[in-house]
Amino acid sequence: MTGKAGRRPLVPGDPGLSADYRSLMAEFPTGVAIVTATEGEGQPRGMTCSALCSLSIAPPALLVCLRRESPTLDSVKSSASFVVNLLHEGSRKVAELFGSGDPKRFEKVRWTGGAAGPHMVGNAHALAGCTVRSLLNAGTHTIVVGEVVYAWQLSDRAPLLYGRRHYVAWPE
Repeated sequence: MTGKAGRRPLVPGDPGLSADYRSLMAEFPTGVAIVTATEGEGQPRGMTCSALCSLSIAPPALLVCLRRESPTLDSVKSSASFVVNLLHEGSRKVAELFGSGDPKRFEKVRWTGGAAGPHMVGNAHALAGCTVRSLLNAGTHTIVVGEVVYAWQLSDRAPLLYGRRHYVAWPE
């Protein structure tokens, strides 16, 4: 990054820009979610996601950014719905599991079926079920805009955060 001693500013096309960009974004702590959807035959899909944000209050909408090669994105597209499961402080191992690509991840956690996709009831402190309103390809990811059709708080546990490549609990 340009703030480090001895580093020069990078310009688009410079091979070091991607690495420096990753370092920059590691300095931006964010909440952690698992985005879930259900494949056509009822197969649950899900992935850890920290690239999400609120978009609109009326209608209530949010966006998530999902890796374009992700089977979860394929299921979101085919089902036209998804769930954002906001993880609580005790869910670091689950965040790592759903970021690992383990094909048996749903066999290792407690979840229930939901109208928009799987609910991670044992690891989420809140969740939102969404219908897909639009998709926009952007580099390695697809921005998925979802209209929130239900939102529930499941517990009062503190949120799980991710920053500087570490998971931490929301401080009191």
